[in-house]
Amino acid sequence: MREDGRVKPIVHSAATDRLDAVTLYRILRLRVDVFVVEQDCPYPELDGRDLEPATRQFWCADDAGEPIATARLLRDDMPGGWEYRVGRLATAPSARGTGVTTGLMEAVLAEIGERPSVLDAQSHLTGMYQRFGYAIDGPEFIEDGIPHTPMRRG
Repeated sequence: MREDGRVKPIVHSAATDRLDAVTLYRILRLRVDVFVVEQDCPYPELDGRDLEPATRQFWCADDAGEPIATARLLRDDMPGGWEYRVGRLATAPSARGTGVTTGLMEAVLAEIGERPSVLDAQSHLTGMYQRFGYAIDGPEFIEDGIPHTPMRRG
């Protein structure tokens, strides 16, 4: 049990190439359900980055094994090395407000450790990411018709 009285969710993680086909399909379906269908934003969800060797998928599932929250952790190459990029954080409508997203982000941040990381937050969610130590790192921009804000931690 967490300090706020909520049950701490069980978070799973694996490199994409270690996932079985059913689990990967369910993760991708959740992302499409949230980003493409719910947010009415047709965009290329399958961008090729899930197949990069360093990519890790994080997810929480309900009792039936259906993912209810997911996030993707990438490594972005940059001059002098690399940094982590958090993305594709999606939570099923039925799981919002339950603490599952907090548990998911805590697991992602445990993987990141002290390394720097970046993300492009949907602008209305910057406050949520600030609670995890992210700070706004540039001007707002529009991506696929949705305002986003670049953020950095570490």
